[in-house]
Amino acid sequence: MSTGEPARGDRRVCLLTGAGGTLGDAFCRALYTTYDIVAVCGARIPATPSQHEWFVDPFDPQADVPENESRVFLIRSDLTAPGEVERVIDLALARFGGVDLLVNNAASLRLHPQGLVDGDSAIDDFEAQFALNVGVPLRLSARLAQRGWMHDIDGNRARNRNIVNVSSLSGSKVYPGGQAVYAASKAALNHLTRHLAAEFEEFGVRANAVAPDSFPARVPTEKVLQAIVELDAGAMNGGVYSVVAN
Repeated sequence: MSTGEPARGDRRVCLLTGAGGTLGDAFCRALYTTYDIVAVCGARIPATPSQHEWFVDPFDPQADVPENESRVFLIRSDLTAPGEVERVIDLALARFGGVDLLVNNAASLRLHPQGLVDGDSAIDDFEAQFALNVGVPLRLSARLAQRGWMHDIDGNRARNRNIVNVSSLSGSKVYPGGQAVYAASKAALNHLTRHLAAEFEEFGVRANAVAPDSFPARVPTEKVLQAIVELDAGAMNGGVYSVVAN
């Protein structure tokens, strides 16, 4: 089956990781008719039409069905595996020709409520959490820059291309519950965001982060989603923006 129809008009292309999670699924369901979404996920997939589906009206098989006009471009991937980031970027660029918004949403969260020194669980989980929470956003950002953004300064500025990293309030505060390793990875992601903003500004690409409180338990997922959309539409650069209930 074909990978799908070409990009529509001036719709922005968004490469979204963690598309099968709570925020990723909400992003796809709310915005798949607004963005051309490259939805990168693992075992879980977003509840939206993808290139693997074709919808037919049983009462009028020849009729146009709206779901066929706006489908996410689904890519299953373990982004921490060797070569997977590059494969995903190659597929996205081949499909759409460019990426306007990179949302680094995929994350690993393993809590250690008994602390850092209760056995080796925190030590054993360190590399996996940093690989996905920091290493993947770094690699995706760098590879997109190398394979497209660095060579299209005018296009970057005209299309307001940017990166939004999904961080956490725990990256700047100490919370109970064994979040030390996860929080440290999000603190690293926050500072990586600032460095990306400083370096990528040279060729017209912005970088910011959203740092929400726990969602949907304490903050509505829709509020986090709105923050991402506002950063995409705005001119902010180098910021880490908290998203809290009030």
